[in-house]
Amino acid sequence: MTRIIRIDPITRVEGHGRVTIQLDETGQVADARFHVVEFRGFERFCHGRHYSEMPTLTQRICGICPVSHHLAAAKAIDMICDVRPPPTAHKLRELMHMGQLIQSHALSFFHLSAPDLLLGFDAPPERRNIFGLIAENPETARKGIRLRQFGQDVIAAVGGRKIHPDVCVPGGMNRALSVDNRDALLARLPEAREAARHGLRKLMAFFESQPEFVRTFAVFPSYYMGLVTPEGRLEHYDGLLRVKDAAGDIREDMYDPAAYLSLIAEATEDWSYLKFPFYRTIGYPDGSYRVGPLARLNLCDSAGTPEADVELAKLRAISPGRPIEGSLYYHYARLIEILFGLERTERLLEDPDILGLDLIGESHRILPEGVGVIEAPRGTLFHHYTVDDHGGIVAVNLIVASGQNNWAMNRAVLDIARRYVQSDQLSEPMLNKVEAAIRAYDPCLSCSTHAVGQMPMAVELVDSSGTVLNRLTRG
Repeated sequence: MTRIIRIDPITRVEGHGRVTIQLDETGQVADARFHVVEFRGFERFCHGRHYSEMPTLTQRICGICPVSHHLAAAKAIDMICDVRPPPTAHKLRELMHMGQLIQSHALSFFHLSAPDLLLGFDAPPERRNIFGLIAENPETARKGIRLRQFGQDVIAAVGGRKIHPDVCVPGGMNRALSVDNRDALLARLPEAREAARHGLRKLMAFFESQPEFVRTFAVFPSYYMGLVTPEGRLEHYDGLLRVKDAAGDIREDMYDPAAYLSLIAEATEDWSYLKFPFYRTIGYPDGSYRVGPLARLNLCDSAGTPEADVELAKLRAISPGRPIEGSLYYHYARLIEILFGLERTERLLEDPDILGLDLIGESHRILPEGVGVIEAPRGTLFHHYTVDDHGGIVAVNLIVASGQNNWAMNRAVLDIARRYVQSDQLSEPMLNKVEAAIRAYDPCLSCSTHAVGQMPMAVELVDSSGTVLNRLTRG
């Protein structure tokens, strides 16, 4: 008889999901699936709201990456208003985005994944967490906490608060950066850089101690997609889409992000609310692609900042001329992007425009559609709004990074389950490795709003004694 192993819930990720591992008659792993079981509905209940509300509304999708949704929404409503923010507003938005990148990547590496990487995948679960890391390596834990705090303070300096800032408006920003805030952030950059370098040293020590484990952990070919600058450099706030295949050949380049629907399509499976985006030219599942920090570094010609480019050259030496395919290298890419974010933050803070007061561009008409695309920490994020003649929202399409990595996470789970799960001697560390394959992609399942069909639902009416008086079900 076949059997099912369930991991429910997946731990140390943002949001709620589970894994099922199906065993065949001989006890071998026949299949494994990653199920996203939560549903948010933002695409629907934004209908009827005015387009100007979208940066505030959509960032409530998530408390970890609200800035990403705030900025993607802002870029979409800029397009609806047919306006380009002035240089100061553009740079302030990018600065806030760098704060988001730094704090999110620091959270992922130091808080969620370092317990596996630095304490051991087989360490007792009661110790394999951030508190165990604090006890065993307080310096690393403290540096991780301080690095994330710096990123959050960048957000607060620009946006007024660390979570759910309310500064992006059509055509720009409603708040300037003060001299005191700029100077305070500049003074803290050396400490933040040392924290990022410390994380890199710790990760490299792990890689060197277990080269075979790293080399074979959830390694598979795929397409890669993300934004680059017109010169092909690493880009997060603006840019054009690039697609590479598994051989490293560019299949699409300098592609207008607003035309994403001609590039991307989505498939559905009946065992997950989260869709499976794919490269339309190839089809599903062969055209499945990855996004996020490793995808971005596989795509760009260079980072464009000195220290990040040094580390990028080291990363590319692992697989000269071809994309890096191993899932654990997402952690390496994350730390390289933190260095990039810190270097970019310094450049922006030293730019005279950053203290400017020309913050909002003028708009004289409303267009029927707007598309905002940025590189969120976890990958490419699309916001697409359609409005009526009065500016009311009539359609919303959100394609989030974790959805675009949905196929990759499923493939990683299957690879790791087949390699490590032994049905005759199941152990917690075996199943932790399966979870770690998902944590490598740092999914934000609360952002996984893009669903299909009706959500199964049961509503019960219960009296004070606990007796069920009535029950309605759907699906």
